[in-house]
Amino acid sequence: MSRVNYPVSPEVMITSIYKSLTKSEQKVADIVRNQLKDAVYWSVSDLAEHAEVGETTVIRFCRKLGYKGYQDFKLSVAQNPTEANKQEFGEVQDTDSVEILAQKVTAENCTTLQNTLSLVQPKSIEEASGKIINANKIYCFGVGASGLMAHQAQYRFMRIGLNAVCVSDSHVIAMNCALAKEGDVVIGISTSGSTKDLVDAIEIAKKNKAFIICLTNHIKSPITKLADVVLLTSAKESPLRGGAFSSLISQMHVLDILTRHIEIERKDSSMDALQKTAKSVSDKLY
Repeated sequence: MSRVNYPVSPEVMITSIYKSLTKSEQKVADIVRNQLKDAVYWSVSDLAEHAEVGETTVIRFCRKLGYKGYQDFKLSVAQNPTEANKQEFGEVQDTDSVEILAQKVTAENCTTLQNTLSLVQPKSIEEASGKIINANKIYCFGVGASGLMAHQAQYRFMRIGLNAVCVSDSHVIAMNCALAKEGDVVIGISTSGSTKDLVDAIEIAKKNKAFIICLTNHIKSPITKLADVVLLTSAKESPLRGGAFSSLISQMHVLDILTRHIEIERKDSSMDALQKTAKSVSDKLY
């Protein structure tokens, strides 16, 4: 499986890995996220005291993020602007005018794109592209809001001349995974990485030796355990805001990078397909 080349923005990585941390490590993560600017000046003992854990827990937390130790972690924090600094307009409030609301939402979405960019790994994009280009068949799967991105991915692959299908119904996803085989590529899209219907189905495709690519927010989630290549996205999504536009923006950004790289790698074939598909619907416009 492709690995992330750490370190990236500490805040982004903490969000990505948070669910896989132990309870004690999550206490450290909570303190760091809430007091990131102060943590730069703390010793390992200070942070351990604030989190009410042992120093070894702090060291283990730093290493799970991909750092050599606490000092390496602090250096990365000092060199990366915090998300709070990026969002100069602050959180959305009920009293905001439409003008202020638009500014805040735009700032949040810009932050989402920058955070997503920090997680993009060139080697993972290249490996995924190579497998997709040479695939017999490309399956794009997603449930709920992620299903919308699966449809967008299938549309884009089709436009550049690749044999791709999309399914967002959980039963049909399972049946397709049962038919997937070696030489096929399965792309599973899940913000949480824990969508049971999707993960269980992809496990079937994995047993059939299909190549698995996953697009997810969480580096250590059930879907990543099955993936040959992990493409990470970055967007905050609370339980009440499942399918938030920020998550879709992040997913679309990674898919845009992936499909554009594929388009460049097979330039002549892609251009030919783009011209043919554009011509096929040219009389549909006034």
